[in-house]
Amino acid sequence: HQHTPEIEETLSAVAGSETKISFTPILAPMPRGILATITAKSNHSEEKLRALYQDAYSREKFVTVLEPGHLPETSSLIGSNSVHMQVSVDTHTSRAVISVAIDNLGKGAAGQAIQNANIMCGINEDAGLDVMGIGQ
Repeated sequence: HQHTPEIEETLSAVAGSETKISFTPILAPMPRGILATITAKSNHSEEKLRALYQDAYSREKFVTVLEPGHLPETSSLIGSNSVHMQVSVDTHTSRAVISVAIDNLGKGAAGQAIQNANIMCGINEDAGLDVMGIGQ
């Protein structure tokens, strides 16, 4: 896929070592939204992994780590700049499974540009972006 090299470059920079990924986008018959599932090797329990994600995103206005048993849905985010994610562990394969939903027309490039401009200009990060999704 055309985005694989840039994803690997960014992940490698963050990890401090070469990182290879398998990336398979799937086009679904829906008018807007992106669902993504990310898996990675993990030795953490689901509780530990969830705590790590909740801590990492606790101060992020647009990120919600969902409670166990709730899956992210694109329909809940229509018109918003929000991200919903679920954290779980496949104990059979010792893999973390992170499921994420966004409205790519809200949280997409335009929403990200506004969010970045807000930060760069020293105004509230959510200025002009604090709209709840239709399904929220």
